[in-house]
Amino acid sequence: MPSLNPALAEVRRAVRASLSALPAGSTVIVALSGGPDSLALAAATAFEAPKLGLRAASVTVDHGLQPGSDEAALAAARTAAELGLDPLVVSVEVGTAGGPEAAAREARYGVLRDAARDANAAAVLLGHTLDDQAETVLLGLARGAGATSLAGMAPDRTDDDSGVRWLRPLLAVRREMTVAACAAAGLDPWLDPHNRDDRFRRVRVRERVLPLLESELGPGVAEALARTAEQLREDAQAFDDMIAETIEDIVEPAEAGIAISVAALAANPPALRHRIIRHVVQSEFHESLSRSQTLEVARLVTDYSGQGPIDLPGCRARRVGRLVEFSAGGSGA
Repeated sequence: MPSLNPALAEVRRAVRASLSALPAGSTVIVALSGGPDSLALAAATAFEAPKLGLRAASVTVDHGLQPGSDEAALAAARTAAELGLDPLVVSVEVGTAGGPEAAAREARYGVLRDAARDANAAAVLLGHTLDDQAETVLLGLARGAGATSLAGMAPDRTDDDSGVRWLRPLLAVRREMTVAACAAAGLDPWLDPHNRDDRFRRVRVRERVLPLLESELGPGVAEALARTAEQLREDAQAFDDMIAETIEDIVEPAEAGIAISVAALAANPPALRHRIIRHVVQSEFHESLSRSQTLEVARLVTDYSGQGPIDLPGCRARRVGRLVEFSAGGSGA
């Protein structure tokens, strides 16, 4: 019997490992754009899911951002059906908030969340690869983002609000392997023109920056960036666990929001203090603070000289006696 193509074997092995954590009888949804990454993921899921007692479906989102996108979406759905998946195509209108990339991503994830809830799916599978992870880390570095951003994309994450579970089985698989897997399976992926459009920062990182780093520093840069993300995720989880253990003891209700004990914040090292501040704002007001905003709030603890309230996204922080109080309002209100 001929041996299985190595690329097919690698992709299937990665998908099988990810799906094996799900209960038999449940449904999984593949986010299928029709590109090589998601198509390889869909094919491997169609092959592996029935062996594990799982039902598999696909959702393709037509963003309508370029001519022929509707035809590409229908072609992806036809391929999904041929593979044995239950396909769904959803057309969306993409807004402009945050730029075209962010707006398209927000619309896409909204559709996937709705589909997952409607199907009572155990998980949504995303086709991000090791290359995508490396690009994410580099983009985070360029923004001067903190460790949480540099930790990149998690292989397994559940939304706090929606409860949808997101799995990324291919985060340890190179993009060249998904392309080879499609070729070996006789699949014809759709090549999104936006993935070659250098107006987008991610495309410039993919087409110029990473190849330059590989050329100048030697091979293995993408893998090193992905390992960095994994290590930072471990660190972030440790910090989150520490915050979960202490947050109830140092936070108390305030008249218009929530307050943190100044003494407790001062007793913690800066890294944990800053994470507690960001955690409180995120959990209470659903907003993220930049590092400069976080440091400004921290000075209400470490360098207080009577300064007034601080406007933040969605809230306002001020020192009130032995407390730092966060109340609704601020620049995001």
